[in-house]
Amino acid sequence: MKVLVTGFEPFGGEGINPSWEAVSGLPHEIEGASIVKRQLPVTFNGVRELLPRLIIKEKPDVVILAGQAGGRPNITVERVAINVMDSKMPDNEGFAPEDEPVFEDAPAAYFATLPIKTIVSALREAKIPAGVSNTAGTYVCNAAMFTTLHTIAVAGMETRAGFIHVPFSHEQALDKPRSSMAIETIKRALEVAVRISLRG
Repeated sequence: MKVLVTGFEPFGGEGINPSWEAVSGLPHEIEGASIVKRQLPVTFNGVRELLPRLIIKEKPDVVILAGQAGGRPNITVERVAINVMDSKMPDNEGFAPEDEPVFEDAPAAYFATLPIKTIVSALREAKIPAGVSNTAGTYVCNAAMFTTLHTIAVAGMETRAGFIHVPFSHEQALDKPRSSMAIETIKRALEVAVRISLRG
């Protein structure tokens, strides 16, 4: 078994991205499955080019993408990705699309194929604040989730995939009146998500 877990590079003027800090600290093996860890660029074009190549090359059984949602107080497991790119904030290449599709001639949306509610229940049992989210937004995180699910669908793969948003780390929240979470807790949350996803 193989699990591809991704996090993002920093963006929006931040010095770190807690999604990658947590992903990079994951063990190389969880419950007998090899863990492939990759950092993604915070660019619409970058994720649309990189993720299909990565998924086809690695042929993972599970894909868990993680990204920062600094305004959220807990771990949020995304339910759906939509075929829209729309952002007033430019990505790390300066691109700010408006009402553009992630892919032409693709479905309007894809649902995550991870056991999202089981993951949330397991996180809460582990005393980690978590919930289901019904919107991954229209920024690069949503584009990455849509790209992943679209790639899997077009290739006819049975890979289970989805997206998990994480809060600011404590370090990032030092000068912000926002909720935050320890990177170690975020890492533990991703480990739980991997274990649950491997079990189906």
